[in-house]
Amino acid sequence: MFVAIVGTRCSGKSTVAQYLISKGFIPMAIPITFSSSGDLLDHVTRNWRSDFVTEDLTSPELITLFARRPFFMLIRVDAPLMQRYRRLSSSLDSFSLEEFVRQHDEDAFGINVDSGKLERFYGPAGLHALHSFVKLNVINTFQTVSDLHDHLDALNILNAERLRPRWDSYFMTLADLASQRSNCMKRRVGAILVRENRIVATGYNGTPRGVKNCNEGGCAHCNGTSADSGTDCLCLHAEENALLEAGRDRVGPNAILYCNTCPCLKCTIKIIQSGVREVVYHLSYKVDEASAKLFQEAGVQIRRHAIW
Repeated sequence: MFVAIVGTRCSGKSTVAQYLISKGFIPMAIPITFSSSGDLLDHVTRNWRSDFVTEDLTSPELITLFARRPFFMLIRVDAPLMQRYRRLSSSLDSFSLEEFVRQHDEDAFGINVDSGKLERFYGPAGLHALHSFVKLNVINTFQTVSDLHDHLDALNILNAERLRPRWDSYFMTLADLASQRSNCMKRRVGAILVRENRIVATGYNGTPRGVKNCNEGGCAHCNGTSADSGTDCLCLHAEENALLEAGRDRVGPNAILYCNTCPCLKCTIKIIQSGVREVVYHLSYKVDEASAKLFQEAGVQIRRHAIW
């Protein structure tokens, strides 16, 4: 694993780096250890089974090169502004609060807001330009190094799943992504039907095909007007849409249904009838107990999985 650490001043970047070094990571520095980032990239690639850490990757261009490698992880460390200023004030450095805030703006946004001068320590857009590369955010609000170390232990940084998610995390992430397509006014839900680690069908909740979308008033129940219209909910649930897309024949043996929300009782019945062997969910729902009891009776395994 090769870990690069970025973050604001006095947030604890070096403390996190030292923590990893204490766990056996080898510190890498440019230009002290290597003459260029290219030489560093070649070295960590050839020795990818070893663990390395650096604080010297500070631009999107550099990080883009390393982010292509499957063993690379970028950690961002941050802390509240006043807490960081107090840490600085307790050291030998002497800065006014105004100067410290100005440096923060330069690090975070890449520009001096007073002069308009572009600063390039973290590239033209500052730390915010690195957001898409970050695998783990560490918020260091701790008063002691020992407390920070305890927090890092709990984060389990060395877990290989942070670099390559196992199947459960992979499919649950896709279920959560599918839920973003939903326009149901009550709740966004996504589902992924899988067999032998291959996606059979996807689904998200919403009104039937050809019917006005839920967020356009298509479902009176979800829009809170069912008392006036006397109608039930018209929305198909994510699980129903995935099963309908697949059909009984395509569900086949040993199918697993991943849902970002625990299935309701109505969907539980359909899941059982379709022949799904296992249901994996993330968020709880009001009828968890009733669904679980029915799944147990039908011999369908159900379990909860939390994404990192």
